[in-house]
Amino acid sequence: MAKQKRRNLRPWVQGIWTVVTNSYLVGFWQGKLYRGPIKNLCVPGLNCYSCPGAVGSCPIGALQAVIGSRDYHFAFYVVGFLMAVGAICGRFVCGWLCPFGWIQELIHKIPFPKKIRSFRWDKPLRFLKYGILVVFVILLPLFLVDFIGQGEPFFCKLICPAGTLEGGIPMVLLNEPLRATIGWLYTWKMAILAVLIFLSILTYRPFCKYLCPLGAVYGLANPVSFYKLRVDEEKCIHCGKCAKVCPMQVDPVKSPNALECIRCGECKKACPTGAISMGFGARVSAKKMIGIDLPEMEKKS
Repeated sequence: MAKQKRRNLRPWVQGIWTVVTNSYLVGFWQGKLYRGPIKNLCVPGLNCYSCPGAVGSCPIGALQAVIGSRDYHFAFYVVGFLMAVGAICGRFVCGWLCPFGWIQELIHKIPFPKKIRSFRWDKPLRFLKYGILVVFVILLPLFLVDFIGQGEPFFCKLICPAGTLEGGIPMVLLNEPLRATIGWLYTWKMAILAVLIFLSILTYRPFCKYLCPLGAVYGLANPVSFYKLRVDEEKCIHCGKCAKVCPMQVDPVKSPNALECIRCGECKKACPTGAISMGFGARVSAKKMIGIDLPEMEKKS
């Protein structure tokens, strides 16, 4: 029973965090955004600023806003926030604290005749999110500016499906004047959202795998973050069960802290010998670090 409770913990954390970070319920009723002091702070996951219930800012949206502003040259707070969160827990945020990641997981539970685990271009497409981070989040807001030197949040404007689902749709439904302004851009964003919803039914977290710039940032921090995944070589029997159950197609034995690992813990649950552990300050044995079997060395001495 206790094991089953541990298995169900992550969806509860995801759901509760989504509600907490979108707890301005009056916004859904009035069709207005929360603009209190907390809105100046970033939340770890991808959670749209324009959602009527959002009480914090999305770090990707905030980063674009500062980069595109003619009054600022560097987003010290946002970059520092991303570096700190990445250094502490890496893509743990993606697996446990991202509302849009949770939504994709719920959609993936919808039955379909054949789910797609991987395909020919899967691995090359994983690098697309790094290109989106560089081009749409950094370069375009920085260099493609208007006559007063102001850039636009191009990722939020042209790509982000979380913004469409959490902000665009509710605000259009709640504000009649906005309905008259719907044009090609709204149609384009709705098309992206519709495609991603369909792909989420077929495969696990397609947006996280291929498009999310926030996942790209946290993924780069995975190998050096304090929160780590560790495989005990002495316990591991190389059965391959951990790799088979990983929804992100990571092999923990070969690369326990891969860029794609979202720390969901499925590999740990599947391990028959308890060789996989996760947490802060995960220790790596001296044998693994330097290739020396200490007991054997002691015998020789």
